[in-house]
This record gives sequence, structure tokens and C-alpha cells, in this order.
Amino acid sequence: MHIFVFNSIIMDETLIKEGGFNYIEKGNGRPIIILHGLMGGLSNFEGVFKYFPSKKYKVIIPELPLDSTPILKTNVATFSKFIYDFIEYKKLKEVVLLGNSLGGHVGLLFTRDYPELVSGLIITGSSGLYEKSMIGDGYPKRGNYQYIRAKTEEVFYDPKIASKEIVDEVFENVNDREKLIRTLSLAKSAIRHNMADDLPKMMTRILIIWGKQDVVTPPNVAKDFHSLLPNSSLSWINNCGHAPMMEHPIKFNKIMENWLSDNKL
Repeated sequence: MHIFVFNSIIMDETLIKEGGFNYIEKGNGRPIIILHGLMGGLSNFEGVFKYFPSKKYKVIIPELPLDSTPILKTNVATFSKFIYDFIEYKKLKEVVLLGNSLGGHVGLLFTRDYPELVSGLIITGSSGLYEKSMIGDGYPKRGNYQYIRAKTEEVFYDPKIASKEIVDEVFENVNDREKLIRTLSLAKSAIRHNMADDLPKMMTRILIIWGKQDVVTPPNVAKDFHSLLPNSSLSWINNCGHAPMMEHPIKFNKIMENWLSDNKL
């Protein structure tokens, strides 16, 4: 499970804390629930969060309890159940899920288990079939800042997006023993929860948005998702790595908006 980080909350937004959940929310209309990746913060989706409320959607980004879940329960299924509890708490229905990396995997598992709650799913750089691992070797050079910087830059087509702030936070997280154990646990869970057998049975409308230069979940992974999911659409973004919504937010939003409109969502 490759990681990337930008954990600061979207500027000017107040984190809502209620019912055991932390989240930000904006707008009114059909709910779009955003599922962030492993150690990927709420602000990774700043472009989506600021754009779609003006298009008559309610955009909600809950914080997945990556740090507070017991290590033995730190897995994809636990976070899928967490999203179920969140949707029940908020009394939401006909939601659109949007997930990147681990968040895409959580969205896929949730959609498999609770299809009646999901009107559409959007995945980008999602795990669930394959992912090049940065941590299969347990970060043998995790104390080497230059190594961590290089690995973080791999996430993006344009390495300049891996700012010092992002690299510093990755470095801090991989050198925190408890966080590293949680990361390894999630990585192993993602491998265990391979969804190749489940995808052909999932009839929910699904949009796949992929960076053509993604080296974490390479383009052939997107093609495999598209071939296995019977009701899917695949869109590419060129000059783009593992986080299209960060590297090309305007293109990402337009693809997503057109798909939502075409499907009357």
C-alpha cells in the first residue's frame, strides 16, 4: 500500500465532531461522500469539495479512524462498516461515493455489501486488484529522508507536488512505530480483500478515473477494473499519477460532473 499525505483540513472549513465522527460538509442536494486514502487527508479532495456544492450536491468528507481503530481491526472491512454507521447516523440515502487509493477499495467493498445505499461510485487509483507496494519491505530506509522524498514523489507525475510539507508528514508517519504497524496491517488487509471475484456481480454504476502515468496502481489496473465491472465507465487523465484529483482538479471535476449528469445522479 503506497501512501501519500496532505493531512491539513481544507482551509476555512470547520471540522464537525459529533456522534463519534469527524467530518467536513458543504452544500445541499444528493450526498457525495469522499473516502480518503491511507494517511491521505481531507484536503486531498479540496477541488471536489469546493466545486460540487455549487452544482447542488452535499459534499461530505469523513475522517476514517485510521489512528483510533484497534490494530487487529485495522482493515478494509472495518472502514466499510464505519462508513455504513456514518451514513446511518446522517440518515443519508442514494449516496455517491468517491474514493482514492485505499478509499476506493473501501468504496468498492461498501458498494458490494450495501448496494441499496449507493447510487453511484467513483474510484481513482484504487486498490482492490493490485497495488505496487512501498512497504512490503517494511520501509528498510525509513530513517533516510531522501529515500522517503523519492518514494513520495513517485506518487505524482509532477514531483513538485510532493512539497516539503507532504514529505515531512510522510517521513514523520513512517518513523512512528505504531502508525507504521497500522499501515502494514492495512496493506496486508488490502491484499487479502482482493475483489476480482466480486466485481462482475456488482451492478452499481461506477466511474473509473485514472492517471495515465500512475506507477502505484498502473493503467492496466484501471483496464482490469473496467473489464470486470459490468456497469463501469473509464476516463483517463494524461500527465497524471496516483492522485488525479490533486494533480488535475479541473479535469477531474469535469469528468465527474459529466458522468453524474449523464447518469442523472
